[in-house]
Amino acid sequence: MVEEQRIPISSDLDIVAARVEARNLAREMGFGLIDQARIATVVSELARNVVLYAHSGQITLKRLTSNNRQGLGIICEDWGPGIEDVERVMGEGSATTQSAGKGLVGIKRLMDRFEIRSRPGVGTTVTVCKWLR
Repeated sequence: MVEEQRIPISSDLDIVAARVEARNLAREMGFGLIDQARIATVVSELARNVVLYAHSGQITLKRLTSNNRQGLGIICEDWGPGIEDVERVMGEGSATTQSAGKGLVGIKRLMDRFEIRSRPGVGTTVTVCKWLR
């Protein structure tokens, strides 16, 4: 049983591969069909953002355990241009180029935990988690 899996992201094919791996891990961990779909959607959106805005990065899938519960952690890291104003991008109804903010806001809604760190010129890291119910 692998505790952590890293998937390099630099093309549309990598988006598909990351989505499949995330869904498979969620199923293996016992997530229901709806949560499997949510997790796959989140990974797909994160990976698509990497390809569109940063051109390369990675998705890390991690099994989590906390207080006798299990979860799936997803870390998306890129080394792209970063986000100048994270608060503006995360604001409800924000509209940025190709609607990047809408994707991140949607990801936040689908997951139980959401964190974003970004530094212009360095890159962006989005960390999310879904707990098994």
